[in-house]
Amino acid sequence: MATPFWSRACSALLVGGLLAACAGDPSTDGPSAATQEAPAASTGGDTTPDDTGAGSPTGGVLPEGFTTVTARITEADGDVCEVCLWLADSTEERSRGLMGVTDLGDAAGMAFVFEEAFRGAFYMYRTPTPISIAWFAPDGSFVESADMTPCLDTPSEDCPRYRPEQPYDLAIEVFGDGTGDALAALGIGPGARVELVPGSEAPECDTPAPSSST
Repeated sequence: MATPFWSRACSALLVGGLLAACAGDPSTDGPSAATQEAPAASTGGDTTPDDTGAGSPTGGVLPEGFTTVTARITEADGDVCEVCLWLADSTEERSRGLMGVTDLGDAAGMAFVFEEAFRGAFYMYRTPTPISIAWFAPDGSFVESADMTPCLDTPSEDCPRYRPEQPYDLAIEVFGDGTGDALAALGIGPGARVELVPGSEAPECDTPAPSSST
C-alpha cells in the first residue's frame, strides 16, 4: 500500500522542524482498540470484520458510515501539522471504530470524541491491524500513548485492555507497527496538543495533505 502524502509530509515536518481500536463510553469500562468497549451487549461484539467496512480500491476494508474531521496537531516545539481523521463521536460509532478495518484511505487515523472526560479502556477485539493510540485531556494536551495488538480469536472479555492513567475526552488511533513511530510521524507525543478544527467535519477527506506552520 502506498504511503499517503500526509504521512510523508508530516514526517518531513517532524524531522525538518526540529498517523484501530475501540473506546468506551463514560458509563462503561471503555472502548476497544478499533472501537469503543460498550456494555455486555456490545455492538462491536456482534460485528464481524467482513461486514464493518466498505471495500477500497486496494482491496482493503475501509471504515464505513463515518464522517471525517481535521485535527490540528501542535508539537512540543510549536510546529503544526493538520491531518484528516475519521470521526467516531457517537456511542455506536465508538463501539465500531476500526474493527475489521485494514485500509484508512486518505485519512491518517480515527478520532474518538467523548462528551466528558473519563478513563475507559480500549481493546482490540476483532481488529486485524496493529494500532497505536494516543489520549488527550479536555484542554487538548497529550496524556499518554500505547501500542495495541490484534485480538482476533479470543472472546472479547479476554482481550487485553489499554487505558491511560489520567482522564481523557479524545483518543486518536493510527495504524501502528508496535514502535509508536506512526504517532511520532504526526508530531504526537509528550508536550503535543490536539484540536479538532471547528466546522471541518465532512463526508470524506478533501485534502489529505497536511499544512504546516511554525
